[in-house]
Amino acid sequence: MTTRIDRRFAALKEEGRAALVTFVMGGDPDYETSLAIVKALPAAGADVIEIGMPFTDPMADGPAIQAAGLRALEGGQNMKRTLSLVREFRRTDDATPIVLMGYYNPIYIYGVDQFLVDAKTAGVDGLIVVDLPPEEDRELCLPALKAGFNFIRLATPTTDDKRLPAVLANTSGFVYYVSITGITGAAAPDAGKVTEAVARIKRHSALPVCVGFGVRTAEQARVFAQGADGVVVGSALIEIVRKHLGTDGKPAPGTAEAVADLVRTLASGVQSARRVPA
Repeated sequence: MTTRIDRRFAALKEEGRAALVTFVMGGDPDYETSLAIVKALPAAGADVIEIGMPFTDPMADGPAIQAAGLRALEGGQNMKRTLSLVREFRRTDDATPIVLMGYYNPIYIYGVDQFLVDAKTAGVDGLIVVDLPPEEDRELCLPALKAGFNFIRLATPTTDDKRLPAVLANTSGFVYYVSITGITGAAAPDAGKVTEAVARIKRHSALPVCVGFGVRTAEQARVFAQGADGVVVGSALIEIVRKHLGTDGKPAPGTAEAVADLVRTLASGVQSARRVPA
């Protein structure tokens, strides 16, 4: 069974370029603005969209994404509204892959079986659940794969050759390589080390490898797109949303367009990259 994610990466491979993968928090700063942002991403150059499932204790996230999650929760965002966001997006876009990213607790509370049914109906293609290790695959990973989702796993600078096969065992869609040791948006990744890491993962797997955490500029995106199959940008987009909030916490007009402007810039960096064998 091929998914939108599989088809998108196959098409990009034919084009000879990497994907731009964008992360935004579902419901940040409010539902309508969040929906407008998500709808604007594909035309701006996003090839895959990750939507954050807001959670009160996001241990892998830096201050920007933590704040975005809290803004969303304070605005009434929950799992039902996040799935509604995907459902509304799908009314006008049936091609762009959607990945839900976050933590297991909101899915567990919702109920795994019901979540998988509702997410599939809404039009979700893949899941990234950062706090479920391979040892817990029976909890969500295996049921999700059976239901037709891609289950995307994180590999990090500390994932050595002994651990990597376990990480990759039930992974599908793509591998998300965390380019730094630490939280999102905390530091600029080292291009040389990232290139080596991507090559090492590719020796173990035929899946596309996308690089994220710390990518903020078109030049960084271009450099990583030369060797990786995708570049993930999140905190930089979240910061645009924050900067467009008024003193009352409400978004200024043009917030979605401002996010789209940065995505266009990042996309130009990705699309200008000269691919080199990993």
